[in-house]
Amino acid sequence: MNEKNLEFLSKQLQQSGFGEEISNELKEKIEKQIPEFTLLHQSEIGNDRLMAELHFRKSAESDMYFFNRVDMSIKNENQSESLKQSFYANNNITPNQGYNLIQGRAVYKEMTGKEGNKYNAWIQLDFKETDQYGNFKLKQFHDNYGFDLKATLEKYQVKELPSSENSISLIESLQRGNREAVSITKDGNEQKLYIEASPRFKSLNLYDGDMKRVNMKNLKEKHAESQTQGQSKKQSAKQTSGDSDDGTSKGQKRKQRQRQTLS
Repeated sequence: MNEKNLEFLSKQLQQSGFGEEISNELKEKIEKQIPEFTLLHQSEIGNDRLMAELHFRKSAESDMYFFNRVDMSIKNENQSESLKQSFYANNNITPNQGYNLIQGRAVYKEMTGKEGNKYNAWIQLDFKETDQYGNFKLKQFHDNYGFDLKATLEKYQVKELPSSENSISLIESLQRGNREAVSITKDGNEQKLYIEASPRFKSLNLYDGDMKRVNMKNLKEKHAESQTQGQSKKQSAKQTSGDSDDGTSKGQKRKQRQRQTLS
């Protein structure tokens, strides 16, 4: 068994977020000199189950093994079919990153070019275009594309941004493709929303508490609508209690009329 090859593959698995347990299985397969094999990994993310199949193949010319690709699928109890996507192993897509990509979100990470060069880019699946294997193509938005996540958060007036500690944590989470809960100020009004990075449009995707898409224009309309509803409730309560516009109840006015009649 090629010990250096095993060490390299084990490190590659750990960088891809698959841990030591699967590395032990890898060693067992290589010791048996199996020409081609698959390792399985399963994790729970929220109410979803993520399944990953990691594919390895032995070189025809040497005792070296190669980690070629990982097939990921997401199954939800409310879905009849799983969402699937394959990723090349050299991109070191972690289970969490793969989950977010399959869900349609963007991930910022270090990528490896064809010549082995390293660079950073936002990546996102293009659900309108597939390759010859039926996988969705991976769009890349390099740093020179012009999407500045921190500047975009500042433009949206995210309340959590001024704190340096919260800012770093929020940015790193969004770069991993996560959806985060924040407070956004619009025309002096603060609202709780969920956000995710949208590098293609150099903006953020906004969601309300029901995870329905909203935009900045609608935020003002929603606030005006909530104010109108609040005023209507107050007016309704006033009418129910019998208060007049000057704050005098109907009972008080009746007593006043009685006193005037007696006098």
